[in-house]
Amino acid sequence: MEQHCIRHDQLPGASRLFADLLYHYDRVSHLYHHAPYDPDSYLAAAKEIVYPADRRAAIVAALRESNPNNPSIDKLANPNTVAVVTGQQVGLFGGPLYTIFKALAAVKLAKTLSDRGTCAVPVFWFATEDHDLAEINVSWAFNAAGTPESYTTKSVNPTNGPVGNIPLRDIPLDAVRQTLIGMPYADEAMALAESAYKDGATFASSFRSFVETLLKPYNMIYLDPLDPAIRQIAAPFLSRALSLSKDLVAQVQKRTQELEAAGYHGQVHLESNASLLFTLENGKRVALKRTGETFNDRTLADLQSKPELLSPNAILRPVMQDFLLPTVAYLGGPAELAYFAQSEPLYQTLLGRMPVVAHRASFTLYSHRVAKIAKRYQLALKDIAVPDVTLRERMARHLVPENVTGQFASSRATIEAELKKLSASVKGFDPGLDKVFEKSSAKVLYQIGKMEQKTAREAMRRDARATADAEYIHNAIYPHRHLQERMYGILPFLATYGMDLVERIYECVEPTCPDHQVLTVD
Repeated sequence: MEQHCIRHDQLPGASRLFADLLYHYDRVSHLYHHAPYDPDSYLAAAKEIVYPADRRAAIVAALRESNPNNPSIDKLANPNTVAVVTGQQVGLFGGPLYTIFKALAAVKLAKTLSDRGTCAVPVFWFATEDHDLAEINVSWAFNAAGTPESYTTKSVNPTNGPVGNIPLRDIPLDAVRQTLIGMPYADEAMALAESAYKDGATFASSFRSFVETLLKPYNMIYLDPLDPAIRQIAAPFLSRALSLSKDLVAQVQKRTQELEAAGYHGQVHLESNASLLFTLENGKRVALKRTGETFNDRTLADLQSKPELLSPNAILRPVMQDFLLPTVAYLGGPAELAYFAQSEPLYQTLLGRMPVVAHRASFTLYSHRVAKIAKRYQLALKDIAVPDVTLRERMARHLVPENVTGQFASSRATIEAELKKLSASVKGFDPGLDKVFEKSSAKVLYQIGKMEQKTAREAMRRDARATADAEYIHNAIYPHRHLQERMYGILPFLATYGMDLVERIYECVEPTCPDHQVLTVD
């Protein structure tokens, strides 16, 4: 596959905090303990890990039960082994494309660290405790013509409980099959979907089956925080966090204020009565609110007597994760990395350490048709990842005859030169007219630019092929104004390029590269 890189800060949606973590670590070193792309960071983070032997034995026993015959579990049992962790919500049909990119990045980084002498295993954390069904109950694909199509189930979450346990209802397999018609590997892709997503299965079990099949060669360890054995190990940590919740919330609020004062953003805003925790009882996930010495009218002692019923919020969750595991690095998306900036005070108080926090692998996949269109119109990814009107105007400019384009450029240069001369004369005559003349000059140049845009749009209108090209490439690369990896699932790509696509992408993962990669797939 051909590949090239583009900086994330040249793409839409990159926050200042995210860009600084990737490209200006010195600006955020007080928020994250380790530079994400410095190889020495992993050695430093590994040395900071204090992971008791009894906790390691307990987590290995729990994971061995849920990951039978996985050689990575045997490695994790060794006292010096560390974990490279990533995770994702248990979305329909594997969730967005970047789910697989995350997993492959964790596998590649664990291998890289192991090759350098730090034994590491990859761990995938299923976000089964989340309660937002709408967020996971949708999947997108494209058909053979490149048109986006979406699918949902009729699953319900009447108690607002953890999504991992929700049974699937009316799985839209027939609709997906219709979408993939005409793609060379559609049968293989559908066989994967049908084997994982079956009546009676849950979002968690189906997601795991789907992802585990795709990643079978890589010995990934899978962790479900709803597993009773995992919850039992986490209980002391959550009990302690609850007892300290008043101070912990204040620490997060202070950090949020610091972030905003520095021009960054807080991913989560906490009220003063927050606790950082939920309860999981009777199928419901309920936020704990503190009133004086009680939480939802329950005493601290009552809640601590049943700590296995506690569940962390988004700020506390990564800290619990790294209590459970000897985590040397976490690979996440931009929003997740922002959580860590707010979680850092919690790491200091509850763990005394923090792993390396780095961005997951990030790709856009070009078909040969997309690559040809991009070359024909001289479009880079940053030129395509724009509103569709803007894209069409850019493409239209390449359809205007060269003599017309040249005449516009020549006329603009001549008019600008004459306006400058006239401006000097007017200013000499009456300085008070300077600003009025400047404004009028800008209007003249604006009208010339407007005429040029109209000419380009007319050229586009006359060229039906260009119009079709614009729609196709926008749907393929920036559908509904989302980067491809954030919207489409992996099924249409498997149906188009074959089931070995995952292996080919894995070969392109580069743990030391912070950039977004564009891959032209054979």
